[in-house]
Amino acid sequence: MNVIEKLASYEDQISPGISACVGCNVELTLRTCMKVLGPDTIFAIPPGCMGGVGVVGWDKKSGAKTPVFFPLLDNVASMLAGIKLHYEHIGRHVNVVAFAGDGASVDAGMQCLSGAAERGDKLIYICYDNEGYMNTGYQRSGSTTKGAWTSTTPVIDGKGGKKQNKKDFPMIMAMHDLPYMATMSPAYIPDMVRKLEKAMAVENGLVYLHVYNPCLTGWGCTSDESIEACRLSVETNFAPLYEVENGSFRMSLDVKNPKPVREFIKKFKKFRHLTEEDIEALQELTNRKIERLRKLCTL
Repeated sequence: MNVIEKLASYEDQISPGISACVGCNVELTLRTCMKVLGPDTIFAIPPGCMGGVGVVGWDKKSGAKTPVFFPLLDNVASMLAGIKLHYEHIGRHVNVVAFAGDGASVDAGMQCLSGAAERGDKLIYICYDNEGYMNTGYQRSGSTTKGAWTSTTPVIDGKGGKKQNKKDFPMIMAMHDLPYMATMSPAYIPDMVRKLEKAMAVENGLVYLHVYNPCLTGWGCTSDESIEACRLSVETNFAPLYEVENGSFRMSLDVKNPKPVREFIKKFKKFRHLTEEDIEALQELTNRKIERLRKLCTL
């Protein structure tokens, strides 16, 4: 049985239909993660796109078959740590999983996530990175790419956008010496399934999984380009797929002849104002980061 056939055999843990924006690749990510992790799972989904629409049902009924609770932006990992300890105390194994946006992960929730990683709490933490606080009008986050338009980094007369580089959060989490850290993409579902199954097998600490999810609405892209945009982020090395297992780095997909970053950037309205110099700077940053990653993979 191949990976797609195996995934099709899993029970869907979310109600049918589209509850997010049409074409939303984050909902595809959430559905895939919940199918693989299965019914013996407790999810924490803080305020954000998926907390607002992904698992909320109708008429006082849940939209998910698994237990889901809604923590604050800044205490996701702490609440999960307590839940995991309770189930360990009563002798029951459950997957205790966060599905959180970049705002709740790289910004507001970074302190408690870093603490949970340092303590070795047995959690699976999944961050869907759409580069901003999309649920409240698309404000910039620490994960927003440099130069991007957001509602808090506006562009006026062709000038503006975020002034700082994107926080390389997967690398930050890898430096916590986790038993397992990986990046994923909804354009590469078999790779995602494999990494989720690896995450479920970890019993000696926190697992961090980072999914790059371009936002169609906030970024300015048509719904039929959703998966193509995700794939381009990998094919340009803008969001490479790799994993770190007990300190050992490995490329999941080593793109030897990447497409220019320009092909990815030019798809979105939020980058429309960027100059040739700005795009070249993003290309140079991408090149430096992928070379650093490749060097780590040879250690």
